[in-house]
Amino acid sequence: MLAFEALRAVDERDAYANLVLPPLLKKAREKGDFDGRDAALATELVYGTLRRQGTYDAIISACIDRPLREVDPPVLDVLALGAHQLLGTRIPTHAAVSASVELARVVLGDGRAKFVNAVLRKISQQDLDAWVAQVAPPYDADPEDHLAVVHSHPRWVVSALWDSLGGGRAGIEDLLEADNERPEVTLVARPGRSTTEELAAATETLPGRWSPYALRMAEGGEPGAIDAVKDGRAGVQDEGSQLVALALANAPIEGSDARWLDGCAGPGGKAALLAALASERGAALLASEKQPHRARLVERALAGNPGPYQVIAADGTRPPWLPGSFDRVLMDVPCSGLGALRRRPEARWRRRPEDLDGFAPLQRGLLTEALRAVRVGGIVGYATCSPHLAETRVVVDDVLKKVGGAELIDARPLLPGVPALGDGPDIQLWPHLHGTDAMYLALLRRTA
Repeated sequence: MLAFEALRAVDERDAYANLVLPPLLKKAREKGDFDGRDAALATELVYGTLRRQGTYDAIISACIDRPLREVDPPVLDVLALGAHQLLGTRIPTHAAVSASVELARVVLGDGRAKFVNAVLRKISQQDLDAWVAQVAPPYDADPEDHLAVVHSHPRWVVSALWDSLGGGRAGIEDLLEADNERPEVTLVARPGRSTTEELAAATETLPGRWSPYALRMAEGGEPGAIDAVKDGRAGVQDEGSQLVALALANAPIEGSDARWLDGCAGPGGKAALLAALASERGAALLASEKQPHRARLVERALAGNPGPYQVIAADGTRPPWLPGSFDRVLMDVPCSGLGALRRRPEARWRRRPEDLDGFAPLQRGLLTEALRAVRVGGIVGYATCSPHLAETRVVVDDVLKKVGGAELIDARPLLPGVPALGDGPDIQLWPHLHGTDAMYLALLRRTA
C-alpha cells in the first residue's frame, strides 16, 4: 500500500519519490507495524518500478487488449508494481500476484482486481529477459528504440546521452545500465569541521573514489543518525558534486583570493563545501539563491561554518553585486537533471525535449552574469547536473562568442587521479565511469 501511495503522489502531483517516500516510511514506522525490512522492500518497489517503467509499460501493453493510454493510471501503478515484483525481485510468483491482486481489491475494487490478476498471470509466464526479447524492437532496425525499451529510458534521452558520449554501443549501454542501479549514499566531511576518520568511526563506510573528503556508506546505513551530519559538520553529497567544488576552489589564480560567490547555491551542498574551503584560506563566501525557500536550505547547510559567509535570496540574472566583485564564482545552473537519473528516476519520464529550450536562456544568462561578476584574472565554474550537449558545451561556446573577454582553462589537472576525463578542457563525469552523477564542469578565466 505504501509503495502504491508513493507512486500515486509521483504521478498525480509531479512529486519526487525521494521527497515523498521518507515521510510515508516515517509515518508507517510510528504506527509500529513497519520494520527495517519492510522499509527496504517499499523503497525497492518504488524506485525499481519507476526506473523500469518504460520496460514494464511495454510488457503490460503486450498483455492487454487495449492501448495503454486507455488504462486508468492507478491500475497501471498496481500492474507496474506487480510486474516489478515478478520480474525485478526474488519475491515468489504466487506472493507477488496475490499481494498485487489484494492491493487492487482494496484500492480499485473487485472488478479491476480481476483484470490485474489476469494481466499479472500472463506476465508471470516469462522472465524479464524473455519479455524484453519479445517486446523490444530489433537493434539493427532502430538502435535507439531498442535501447529505450531494454534499458527503460525515453528514446530522446537515449539519443541525447549517446550524442554526449560520442562512443560506441558499449558506452551507451553501460551508461543506461548505471542509470538503473541504486546509487550509493556518499558523505562529505566538510574541511575544518569534520574528518573522514570521524565519519568512518561512526558508521560502516568505504573510502571515496576521488574526493579526499568523501566516504561511501554501506547499504542500509542511516546518514541522519551520524552526529556530524546532524550538526552540519558533514553532509550527504554525491562525489561528482564534491569534485566540481574542489576543482573551482583549486584552480590557480594570481592576486586576490578573498571573495567567492556561489550564484545558484540551493539547496546548499556545494556552498557548504566551498564555505568550508574558503574559511580555511581566510576567504568569504557569498551564497545566492533566487528562491527564498531554497535560500533557507542554504542557510541551514552553512550554519556553524567558522569562516565569514553570507546567504542572500537574489536572482543571478539580475544580481545585486557589482561587476568584478569576486575572485571565484560557481554557477551551477538549473538544468534538465539528466545526470541524476539514478537518484530521480521519475525525471526521465517527466522531462521533454522542449524543456531544454526553456532552460537555455536562463543558463546563458547566468553564465554571462557570472563572467561579469568575476574580476579580471578570476575563475568562473559553469556546472550542470546534465550531460546534454545543449546544456553544457553549447552554452559555454555561445556565451564565450557573445561576451568575449574570457578563456577556457583545462580543468582536468585539478582532479588528479580521476580517469576518463576526455579531451578537455572541460570535464564530463559519468555514472558508469566514475560512479558519480553525470556532472559537467567548465572553468573559465576572465581575461578582460
